[in-house]
Amino acid sequence: MKILIAEDDAVSRRLLELFLTRWGYDVIEVKDGLKALEILNRENPPAVAILDWMMPGMDGIEVCRRVRESQKMSPTHIILLTARNGKADIVQGLAAGADDYVSKPFDRDELHARIQVGLRMVELRRKLAERVDELTLALDQVKQLQGLLPICSYCKNVRDDNNYWQKVESYISQHSEAQFSHGICPDCYEKIVKPELMGLPTPEAAKK
Repeated sequence: MKILIAEDDAVSRRLLELFLTRWGYDVIEVKDGLKALEILNRENPPAVAILDWMMPGMDGIEVCRRVRESQKMSPTHIILLTARNGKADIVQGLAAGADDYVSKPFDRDELHARIQVGLRMVELRRKLAERVDELTLALDQVKQLQGLLPICSYCKNVRDDNNYWQKVESYISQHSEAQFSHGICPDCYEKIVKPELMGLPTPEAAKK
């Protein structure tokens, strides 16, 4: 799993890289916000990004804003890392598009836990996106019958748009993805099939 570190301080960047590698993640390191934005806007961006607030070129807040504008499904989970931990700072970071907030100096175990939460969120978004794609495809494949459908009161044939009469199953097969398998309903079994099997006249024949 790829994780982006955007941190201009060499010591902090090295500590983050050391911990993330130890935890089994594939780490990408950059020193400024512009490079971080470039990586996050690529196809298949890292699942998680840890952004320092104060960076040369572009700060973490602006990176968050631009990423959220460009990533329609917001696939990257962004953790903002900074020594600014006042309530107003937290609100500003989250409003800019950050998903989480970790204060400096960071606690190793806390950071690890927040990364794991982020990865779970990314997986949920991925599954949701897949489900949306599946439903969209299914809707595209459905051909719906619409409007008033004339049907004969006696033989139950229906009339199509060209004024031709045909069986219901033929009409539905032409206008939808439905397929038919034939069976015998209980009423027809009692009225037609059973008398024929027993050699008895059907109710219709008996009336004659």
